This record gives sequence, C-alpha cells and structure tokens, in this order.
Amino acid sequence: MKVPFADFRRQYHDLKNEIDTAISRVLENDSFILGDNVGLFEKEFAEFCGSKFGVGVNSGTDALFLGLLSLGVGKGDEVIVPANTYIASALAVTYTQAKPVLVDADIDSYNINLDKIKAAISKRTKAILPVHLYGQPVKMPDITKIADKYGLNVIEDCAQSHGARLNTRMTGTFGDIGCFSFYPTKNLGAFGDAGMIITDKPDIYSKLLKLRAYGRKNRYENVSLGYNSRLDTIQAAILRVKLTRLQQWNRKRQEYAQIYNERLDGVRGLVVPRVIDGAEHVYHIYAVRSKDRHKIMQGLKDAGVDTLIHYPIPIHLQKVYKGLGYKRGDFPAAEKISREVFSLPIYPEMGTSQVKYICKELVKIVEN
Repeated sequence: MKVPFADFRRQYHDLKNEIDTAISRVLENDSFILGDNVGLFEKEFAEFCGSKFGVGVNSGTDALFLGLLSLGVGKGDEVIVPANTYIASALAVTYTQAKPVLVDADIDSYNINLDKIKAAISKRTKAILPVHLYGQPVKMPDITKIADKYGLNVIEDCAQSHGARLNTRMTGTFGDIGCFSFYPTKNLGAFGDAGMIITDKPDIYSKLLKLRAYGRKNRYENVSLGYNSRLDTIQAAILRVKLTRLQQWNRKRQEYAQIYNERLDGVRGLVVPRVIDGAEHVYHIYAVRSKDRHKIMQGLKDAGVDTLIHYPIPIHLQKVYKGLGYKRGDFPAAEKISREVFSLPIYPEMGTSQVKYICKELVKIVEN
C-alpha cells in the first residue's frame, strides 16, 4: 500500500466545484489585491477563533514579523522563543533587529518548558513568543501570568494550531495577538503562501493595517513605515471555502490520531504524543519518537509509507544562529527531540485502513 505524507490533489478534487467557482468569481470581478474576499475571510476567520479583528498577510512568517512590529519590538529588545520549533519563529524576531532568546522544550508536550521561562527574562525582554507546536496548545494561562508579572507582550505562533483549544478557548486569543500560517500543508491551507494576524485590540489592528500595506493612510498618502504583505484575494476566496470544512477535518485528524495512539502506545521504544490536560490537540503533525528512528523510517519507506522529521536541527544549532552564542548541550530536551522525532502521515483524506496499515508495518519493523 502506498501512503503519501499528504494528498493535496485529493483535497482539491473533493472541493473542486466550490473552489473553481470561487476562483472564477475573483477573476471575473477583476479585484486581485485586497478584494472583497479578503475582508470577508478576515471577518470569518476572526469570528471562528473568537477574536474581534483579523488582518490577512502574505505568510505566517510575515504575520509574526508584522505582529512583533505592531507591539513595538525592535533593535535592542529580546523576545523569548522555544528552542524546539520551526526556524521562522526565530527569524521573525531577527527581522525586527531584536534578539531571540531561546528556552528549552518540555519533553512530553514538545512545547516551551514553562519552568524555564523566568530564567530567560532580562531587562531587555519585550515579549514571549510561544509556539503551539504540531497542533498542541501551550499552557497559555501560565504564559500570560508570567507576562503580566514582568510587563511583557505575548505573541502566539499558531501556524500549526488552527482550531486547537485549551479549556474551550481557541489558540491565538490568549495573548496580545495570534499569528497563523495558511501554507498548503496546514490544517487550513491555501494554494500558496498566506497568513493572518488576529487581535482584540483596536490600536494594534490599526497599526497592522498600515504595516501590511506600505504604511499608507489612503492610496497615495503614507504616514508610517510599512511593507508589501497583503493576502491575495484568490487565496482568501479559496480559504473561505476551506474554512467551512476545518472543524470536520480536525475531527478526522483526531480520529486517526486516536487509532495511532491505541495501536502504537506501548510499542517497544516508541513514544506517542501526550496531550496536556484541558487541551484539544488538532494534530497538524502526528509526531512520535524513537532512538531507532532511521530504522523505522526506512522500513516504512520500504512499505510505501512516507514520513518526515519535524525538526532535525534545533534552532540553537542552526548555522544562521551561531552568533547567539549557544552550543550543543544548552537545550538537552530540544536536542533529544531532534534526534528521535519523526512524523507519520495524518490528514483528513486518509482512510482508516491506511492508518491501520501504517501501525501494522511500524509494529512489524520494531519487533523484527
């Protein structure tokens, strides 16, 4: 049996009539930049999350970058970032000329270790940037409590947590702003790069509108420094179609994760995901760990199953961040995760038979 890591073609064909109609309407209306679909999607997605405002931008990375700028983060500031995450979380901080200060991971949730945040705070710290990695919410009340105590902003990286909840509250709504990516692989994915920032604060919303569009007050009047980072109308139209399916798709991911958990928990040397109390994990990634990662991944490849590693090199060991002064051994949990973690296919278009086949083949590889 062949099981790809994702199947975008099948998702498109499932929605083909609706998506083709949405795209055709944009083309017929001749409104490609900040057309009506952008404003409608901003409103619909913000409402879905339980937030007052949404600002569409061209990527999840720009959502973080512009979000940080809207909070006044800049040269000389420090922002606390997890060591175990995709590098875009740190790069967005660097783009503002601030310094990312890394904190080790919690070995069970893979998210930032809450007990190590306070030690990373200095007089230069401006914000905390928690990442809801793989679709697992961070314990945000603990983050906001620390932020309130030290007078810090909180910017949530929700690139992998569309629809994830903690105690019924959506990720992205705990901090000052929430930043989302709609990269094609995401639980809610565009047909290219796209992103969104949500907030309840009118002043931040106003700043973001200027930051994403040249700092302009109107078409030819520019009042502040801004950028060209707008969500394309075609992408917004596609995302509006897909948003109506997001909860259904997330439930499918949770259903498949439950099968994985039931069949793989207890397999020798394999660590399956652990969900924190009160969290609704949306399984953007189904990440497992094993010291025999290479053997298992090769065996699954031979069996026709695609796997990936999220992520093989923690941020502090990336060459680009050599200047931060960190060394191997500084973040042992993040390093252990990077050596052992690998991801199994999980997406709504899979079938139960494929999930069970993967489990059967994986168990066979481990036991041989």
